[in-house]
Amino acid sequence: MRKIWKIAGINFDHFHMGDLLAMGQAHPQAEVVGICDEQPARMAEAARACGLGSDRVFTDYRECLEKTRPDLVILCPAATEHGRWTQRVAEYGVHVLMEKPFAGSLAEADEMVAAQATAGKLLAINWPLRWMPVSVTAKRLIDEGAIGEVLECHHYGGNRGPLYHAAGKVELTPTAADKAASWFYRRARGGGSLLDYAGYGTTLGTWYQGGRKPIEVTCMVDEPAGLEVDEHSVTICRYAHGLSKIETRWGTFTDPWTHQPTPRCGFDIVGTEGTLAAYDYADGVRLQTRKHPEGVRVPVDTVTAPLQDPVQFFLHVLEGGEWQGDPLHPEISRIGQQIVDSAALSAREKRTVALLG
Repeated sequence: MRKIWKIAGINFDHFHMGDLLAMGQAHPQAEVVGICDEQPARMAEAARACGLGSDRVFTDYRECLEKTRPDLVILCPAATEHGRWTQRVAEYGVHVLMEKPFAGSLAEADEMVAAQATAGKLLAINWPLRWMPVSVTAKRLIDEGAIGEVLECHHYGGNRGPLYHAAGKVELTPTAADKAASWFYRRARGGGSLLDYAGYGTTLGTWYQGGRKPIEVTCMVDEPAGLEVDEHSVTICRYAHGLSKIETRWGTFTDPWTHQPTPRCGFDIVGTEGTLAAYDYADGVRLQTRKHPEGVRVPVDTVTAPLQDPVQFFLHVLEGGEWQGDPLHPEISRIGQQIVDSAALSAREKRTVALLG
């Protein structure tokens, strides 16, 4: 019999926890054995969806870990608390799947890696865009040399805002009071569109660029009245081979999973022999080559296991599957975090900075 992996979900700051637990619940080799959050109301829907009784729902993470003894913990805390929560659960010798971003800072990311290395367990960082068929297809085409060497990678990422939807993309109508109460709008807890969304562009962009790092970074953010965090950022990265751009936006006209806004959310990738347009939720990519300068539509690949979701993929890794060079791997995510940290410094000091770290 194949191993059944026991999964616990701890800290529901990020609403993606519900989606991740559903993936664990659906996996034939996984069992959600417990959930934990200091605010019981935030766990109610997940407990119902996973069929968990009161003996599997906790408000103390220690009790949760001691009683359920999971193999893998899914963590969804506020961005600047990723390090603290990773260190807490590392003491119990469990593998960790952390919801994006990697961390609130590069130093915190390195602390997370060290904590899991000491525990002898793996750390993975989930980037939901990585599982889209359009992302998988773009990477395959790049690896096959369809556009030659990648020279530029431009990402526009965002949505109407983090409070406009819950787990499962259930639509919400936030109020000013909701913003005031949410960690997404607190600088000290890692709020703002730059930290929330730039990691997609920097990390998947690093994946598309084969792990190469930029030399220097320039970033500008907006300064919305009455808010202490940004809702719009533009980052330019200078590589030895060219320039790339990452733009984040809370406040797009529509959410990309319902109707693509303008600019469209996704990637525009330029190579020595062609270009790729890979937009979120699309059923095809536009491939432009010297043979077809007019551009052709390439239908997205049919994605099969173990590349359909992060839980599926991480369990595959835990059973010996290859993941070096993947966005979930700390090595690639760390480069993404280096760029984000450099962008934040550039925005604060209003100058171009050398890549940090």
